[in-house]
Amino acid sequence: MILNDPKIALARAGKINPASIEEFINTGGFESVKKALKMNRGDLLDYAEKSGLKGRGGAGFPTGMKQRFTSSSCQTCENRYVVCNADEGEPGTYKDRFIMESDPFLLIEGMILAAYSINANYAYVYLRGEYYQSIDNIKNAIKLSYENGFLGQNILNSGYNLDMDIYLGGGSYLCGEELTLLESLEGKRGYPRIKPPFPAEKGLWEFPTLVNNVETFSHLPFIVNNGFETYSQTGTAESKGTKIFCVSGNVQKPGIYEFPFGITLRELIFDIAGGMKSDFSFKGALLGGAAGTFVNETLLDTPLAYETLKKEGATLGSGAVIVIDDKTDLKKMLSSILSFFKHESCGKCVPCRIGTTILYDKISSTDFTADDLKFMLAEAEYMAKNSLCPLGQSPVLPVKSFLKWFVL
Repeated sequence: MILNDPKIALARAGKINPASIEEFINTGGFESVKKALKMNRGDLLDYAEKSGLKGRGGAGFPTGMKQRFTSSSCQTCENRYVVCNADEGEPGTYKDRFIMESDPFLLIEGMILAAYSINANYAYVYLRGEYYQSIDNIKNAIKLSYENGFLGQNILNSGYNLDMDIYLGGGSYLCGEELTLLESLEGKRGYPRIKPPFPAEKGLWEFPTLVNNVETFSHLPFIVNNGFETYSQTGTAESKGTKIFCVSGNVQKPGIYEFPFGITLRELIFDIAGGMKSDFSFKGALLGGAAGTFVNETLLDTPLAYETLKKEGATLGSGAVIVIDDKTDLKKMLSSILSFFKHESCGKCVPCRIGTTILYDKISSTDFTADDLKFMLAEAEYMAKNSLCPLGQSPVLPVKSFLKWFVL
């Protein structure tokens, strides 16, 4: 059982009124902003980089490195932008929603820190249109932050200016990918851009743009307040800090849990989430949502961290943990995932447009033999090599891991 239970992103969840800036400030809110505005920007970039914080959206790219790239890109550009990816379309994932519903000012605080570190004067929250409570909370948090001098002109008499606004997504899973999100934010159809250039070079309206998700921004205030040394002491060798896990399925206590990287799947499911419900036995789990990987009971004691899962051919992704029991229809589950990809494909590139249809049609007509799954894997691998964006590159993850852990 994990006894040490530090909270970073969820430290105030359920303890304050999310609509009250007074309660947020009284519990240490915006203290990191006051500290950061007196710091050299280079030192602030060092904080993020030396902390070891990695992006919590799924890819796990080093946050400090991304900030530094954006800060140093295009020295003659008159604008830089910070964009929060709050679209959260990954099935089984609802951590960003929970942060925005329970502690919306924390997101604002983290975005201010990121914007100041790269000298950006404009920031946007790209928010999933179905997250009605999150929308209301973030709108209120932005409004009150302006009224209390934490946004707008000359923040806290520092001479630094930052404007922030909210933009509602149109419901496309594809817009969770950063470049497609920026296309949508510019008012265009949500089609993927070809990389490179990356957002740090040419992002929103072709200006350097820092894109991170809600959970990532929510870690920055802790790092600034407590120091990168303190932050980097939590977690594993290559995965620092804490992670929010969204546990669903036939467990006793499904829900959201924040723990340091390194907790095992066994501890998370059987100790924290109370184990399986009566009459159900553990068969496996889908880690990271639809664009994630299947695992079985042999990985129950593998630490949940980027590097340890990678060694096993698995991925942590967004932090979704969809528990599979012995009564689960595995063919139906994989079919549902492939149906999702087929539905969400934008159709811009042929490998994804045709490939997702081939995969779904195959599993719908197959007897679910190993040979059929190997055919699907070959198709998914071709898609991964030739598709423009992560959607077409993702089906290989569930298909390959399914074949590995449940068939061969």
